[in-house]
Amino acid sequence: MDQPTQQINKGLLLFVMLLGSFLSVLNQTILNVALPDLMKQFEVSASTVQWLSTGFMLVNGILIPVTAFLMKRFTTRQLFISSMLFLLIGTLINAIAPSFTFLLIGRMIQAAGAGIIMPLLMMVVLAVYPVENRGTAMGTLGLVIIFAPAIGPTLAGFIIEQLSWRWLFIGMFPLVAIVIALALKFLVNVSETSKPKLDISSIILSTAGFGALLYGFSIAGDKGWGSTVVLACLAGGVLFLFLFCRRQLTSKDPLLNLQVFGDRMFTMTTIVNVLVTMVMYADMILLPIYLQSSRGYTVLETGLLLLPGALINALMSPVSGRLFDKFGVKPLAMIGLVFIIVASWGVTDLSETTSYRYLMIRTIILRIGMSFISMPITTAGLNALPKHLHSHGSAVSNTVRQVAGSIGIALVVTIMTSRAKSHATELIHSGHMQSKSQLMMESSILGTSDAYIFTVILVIIAFLVTLLMPRKGATKQEGTLAEQEGNTKPAREG
Repeated sequence: MDQPTQQINKGLLLFVMLLGSFLSVLNQTILNVALPDLMKQFEVSASTVQWLSTGFMLVNGILIPVTAFLMKRFTTRQLFISSMLFLLIGTLINAIAPSFTFLLIGRMIQAAGAGIIMPLLMMVVLAVYPVENRGTAMGTLGLVIIFAPAIGPTLAGFIIEQLSWRWLFIGMFPLVAIVIALALKFLVNVSETSKPKLDISSIILSTAGFGALLYGFSIAGDKGWGSTVVLACLAGGVLFLFLFCRRQLTSKDPLLNLQVFGDRMFTMTTIVNVLVTMVMYADMILLPIYLQSSRGYTVLETGLLLLPGALINALMSPVSGRLFDKFGVKPLAMIGLVFIIVASWGVTDLSETTSYRYLMIRTIILRIGMSFISMPITTAGLNALPKHLHSHGSAVSNTVRQVAGSIGIALVVTIMTSRAKSHATELIHSGHMQSKSQLMMESSILGTSDAYIFTVILVIIAFLVTLLMPRKGATKQEGTLAEQEGNTKPAREG
């Protein structure tokens, strides 16, 4: 395998895969600014419509644990083309969806494709780049992946105002087809396949655990935290995940090798990744709902507000990758989290007069912070692992990030909804004479501010975890690919 690996055209391989990843991430985020419009068109609540984002990420979270198995069983080429075909089919269903149910089904099928791509892409980077260049490679990867959500809201806003939300998918369809054609012609394999056994029990346990947990969080806003259904879902989810984890630790060939958490650096970077991902996805849901439902801004205006920050985030990604290679993850993470704390605190006191410019500057600050965190924290965790755990580390990292994003969205929407109800009751009892629409708007804004207070708490916890993180070089060399250096002796732990 050494010789073919060295002869791979890295640029062409990554170009095709990044193009597919770009479309996957674009599909994941492009509907966020359209959620208020879809609430009106399909006559559904915020708790229901958020499943277009939450459901997408839940399927990702359920499927990603299987990718470690899939990457052993199938070639890079087979997996990538299969993921693109799922994306193509889901996009077609979304384009013609006659109801919210069909739209949700299409999103789930799209998610099945997107769930395979990110762990696969990270595995390819680990396979073809030596450890000292991975930060820069991951930074370039981040540039493309972050650029998708950067242009997504603005592009979606323009398309929805000029045409309709269906054109988000009609326009996507030929682009996915082109990527499939390029993959068929140019994509090569970078790994050897084997015949591992698929642990069906583990898949059932992880699906039931993640599904029940997320469903419980998402319905708590409507039914209340004391609801029997909510408590049963949360308890059932925890139980199934406990059984899943116990099975992985005792299995000879686990679906998801949890031994990766035996490395301190991987564990701590994963915790920070989980908390920051929850904050990032929470903001991507809360801000559009606040801007459009409470302030009356259009979808395009919402997209334009988000654009500068997201573009800066994308452009800074390669820079943060090079800084990571030079200084390590800890100083970058601490700087990034300070920016995120400031930006999150800046929207804990929203009102009907909060200015458009203020929100734009605040979003830029948030995105600068994210650029110091996203790729460096993931790369540091994977670099800390020995080579034989790379596929499992990638799968674990992506699984917990997607599940964290799903739970983050469900939690903040639940907090926003339940707090809005409480504030509405308080405003009525306070005796202030208000119209029903004014009462709903004010209570919704207060509820959104409360949800942002929750995100501030999450970022502060992430900062405290970062303070305890090992410094650069503690475990980094364990992940070196010996074959990239022409060294026949395998790298060993400790």
